[in-house]
Amino acid sequence: MRAQPAGSHFIGGKYVEDTNGTLIESHYPATQELIARVYSATEPVLEAAIAAAEEGFKVWKKTAPAERARVLRRAADIMRERNHELSVLETLDTGKPLQETLVADAASGAEALEYFAGIAATTNGEHIDLGGSYVLTKREPLGICLGIGAWNYPIQIASWKAAPALAAGNSMIFKPSEMTVLSALKLAEIFKEAGLPDGVFNVVQGDRVAAAAMVAHPKIAKVSLTGSVPTGKKVAEKAASDLKHMSLELGGKSPIIIFEDSDLDNAVGAAMNGNFYSSGQICSNGTRVFVQRSVLSDFLERLKERTLRITIGDPLNEETQLGPIISKGQFDKISQYIDLGSSEGATLEVGGKRVAIEGLENGYFVEPTVFSGVTDDMRIAREEIFGPVMSVLVFDDEDEVIARANDTEFGLAAAVFTKDFQRAYRVIDQIEAGTCWINNYNLTPVEMPFGGHKNSGIGRENGHWALDQYSQVKSIYVEMGDVEAGW
Repeated sequence: MRAQPAGSHFIGGKYVEDTNGTLIESHYPATQELIARVYSATEPVLEAAIAAAEEGFKVWKKTAPAERARVLRRAADIMRERNHELSVLETLDTGKPLQETLVADAASGAEALEYFAGIAATTNGEHIDLGGSYVLTKREPLGICLGIGAWNYPIQIASWKAAPALAAGNSMIFKPSEMTVLSALKLAEIFKEAGLPDGVFNVVQGDRVAAAAMVAHPKIAKVSLTGSVPTGKKVAEKAASDLKHMSLELGGKSPIIIFEDSDLDNAVGAAMNGNFYSSGQICSNGTRVFVQRSVLSDFLERLKERTLRITIGDPLNEETQLGPIISKGQFDKISQYIDLGSSEGATLEVGGKRVAIEGLENGYFVEPTVFSGVTDDMRIAREEIFGPVMSVLVFDDEDEVIARANDTEFGLAAAVFTKDFQRAYRVIDQIEAGTCWINNYNLTPVEMPFGGHKNSGIGRENGHWALDQYSQVKSIYVEMGDVEAGW
């Protein structure tokens, strides 16, 4: 086990172990090699985390924002210094190519810490003049925040949640996905090294039972989840029972709309990024690609030619562009959808098969897959697959494609490709999605709020909006005259 941590949990500034919890195993997706074992939190572990977070919060909420910022900046610097080490760990845990993790995982986590360090001191209140008396407002932290991560971007998600929570003065308990348990522990180590007081950031492993207990705990003030829509609904139901604050970043079936005047090479590249990056295991992926009829054949020809050039192989080789699927369960789900697409009448343009890689025969590798002739009622066009499967749909006019793009329960992301900027804005303005692009796709700078509409979630990650979601307003009326009584 080449990535075994010193303990399953990181609580109050140190590793904690309790083997009475359910065993959780982490496997390298490319080989199915066992790389680490941890244990799900028992009730004593959870209570220890709550107690540590309470003590940490008492200290951290009284820490000046400028000092909070210094700690976050030091943590960002350490993450950058150790980017290669963290990237290799992330590749082992997720199977994502090292070519990708070196630039998209710990690196983006460091950007989030640095960004929120820069705005930590901007959570100012206001003075409201009432013509003598006045009102003061101030932003206060919420308390103990629970972050629940997904397996596709473990350290990025942990950082995206921790950065605004800590900048606002909260403490946090972070629960990684059971499939990617390792890098959040490294983040906790880095925070401690950067000077974060013990108990302010804790990592607690958990299966579904432990996660439910965490969400329901009365001392948790806020829950921030990244996950599927069904999981989000269950978390929301539990969190709502005692009116916890919550933010939910959930799934999608996002549209990419390509008009006939688009730069087709750019559009093809964006569609590939929006379907094949991370082996398609990204919630915001643009898996419904709407192409105007007059350029459909040209688009498909260029798409197929470039897709066939993708290098599939060992994720630890920096030349590899596409790695394995995270698990057998996810692989089976993707394979079922590929079979379903063909049976529903879509045309398989490229891909669709499992790939055998010499020396990595146990890995669950799937060819990047493109279906054309997809119609809106097909399940591959309506349900989130979470794999490298692109559905290409044809359209004729603007009003038609807007209506079809919006005909979904999801509303996470969307893009429009056209050289006509007036049309670009006119169309994107009518798409029911929270995170949108014009002539690009899936770029998520930390300054940009990220989140969805409809069943794709509540709240936003990143941008200065995130600070608002980890704090609450207190209003203070200051009387400068006498009190008038009616009796």
